Amino acid sequence: MLELEFWLQVFIETITLFVLLAGLAGLFIPVFPGLTIMWLGTLVYALVQASVDKMTWVDWLLFVLITLLMIGGNIVDNIIIAKHVRDKNVPWSSILWAFAAGITVSLFFTPIAGMVAAPAGLFLAEWYRLKDRPAAFASTKAWMTGWGWSLAARIGIGVAMIFFWGLWAWL
Repeated sequence: MLELEFWLQVFIETITLFVLLAGLAGLFIPVFPGLTIMWLGTLVYALVQASVDKMTWVDWLLFVLITLLMIGGNIVDNIIIAKHVRDKNVPWSSILWAFAAGITVSLFFTPIAGMVAAPAGLFLAEWYRLKDRPAAFASTKAWMTGWGWSLAARIGIGVAMIFFWGLWAWL
């Protein structure tokens, strides 16, 4: 019976680690909720561990920390992009057009197409608003720079989530 329990534990940890790594890889796609997927993996892990009375207060504390990282990461993602674009005095209407273009195209095609549609939507909105292609391109460049910093922040947060889950699972 102990051997079966051991292999079940190895199985759940392997699946959870796979979900965490898949979520981390998904962070490269802007509309893919990688941090949320990672959190869902740890939630399932916590529920399984709790169902067999293996959750200590430290485990719950680490799960809460992972939850806070997920929430903060999902918020900071959009703040970083919007801040870079707002620094170029781009109005919220153009930013919303970009977000809408990215989400809409991602729903009907692929998230990769959405990655192209969001800055293209911003470019078109700014070109229409300003009637100046170089200025519209500068706004789009700010979007892409913000996306790069946002990606770096999300990856850092994702790695921290994996680190805290590793402490929880293996210590």
